[in-house]
Parts: sequence; structure tokens; C-alpha cells
Amino acid sequence: MTENSPYVLEEQVGFLLRKANQRHRLIFSTEVANEIAPAQFSALAKLHEIGPVSQNQLGRMIALDSATIKGVVERLVASGYVSSQRSPDDARLRIIELTAEGRRAIERLLPVAQLITQMTLDPLNEREVATLTRLLAKITL
Repeated sequence: MTENSPYVLEEQVGFLLRKANQRHRLIFSTEVANEIAPAQFSALAKLHEIGPVSQNQLGRMIALDSATIKGVVERLVASGYVSSQRSPDDARLRIIELTAEGRRAIERLLPVAQLITQMTLDPLNEREVATLTRLLAKITL
């Protein structure tokens, strides 16, 4: 945008990112049928990927602040998807781990998540998907 060009909302990156996120969340909620919230899915997916981890580290890994990850973990514990135990090495830390039920749930949801990603990116060709992914990663440092 130059100094003399008008501000057009529909051309602003924040507006476009919000609309893209709305599209993705709608597809997510439609496909998952309100079974699990996006932040809960992220926590389960990361635990499936890396194994047990402290609650704070899990929050950092999935870009949630400490208050938000606490609520996410509480809901996942209540659902029976994760366990939360004090660390034997540091009593200040809570170690979060998938339960057998949580492992079954995430293994069932991962293929659905891949479908959701495909549906979200459906308007793009393969090269555009690679470019978008690379550029989003670059601005989310």
C-alpha cells in the first residue's frame, strides 16, 4: 500500500487471514461434528507426535498461553483423553500424556484432519499450497 492508495479492507492481510481461518474452522467443525475443539485436537496431535510433555511446554508447542493450555488440558482430562501427573523430577510441572482412549481418538481423527487440510486448500494448486505454507511459516516465527 502506498501513501496515496486507499485502505481497502478486503485487500488487508489480517482480514484475509481471518477469512481463511473462518473457512478452515467451518470445515473443521463440519467434519469433526463438534467432537473436539481445534485447540484440543492440536494438543492431542502434538502428544501423539512427541509423547509425554510438561503442560507448559505443550502450550508453547501449540501456541497457547499458560491459562489457555490449562483449560484445554482440564477438558481433555475430563474427556479421558489425557492424564495429568506431577513430574517426579520437578513438582511444579504437570506431565501430560495420552491415555489409551486419547490415542484411539487421535488416531481416528488424524485422517479426518488431513481431509480437512485438503478441503481448506482445495482452491489452490500444488505449487500454490507449497508457497502458502512456506510463507505462513515465515510470518509466524
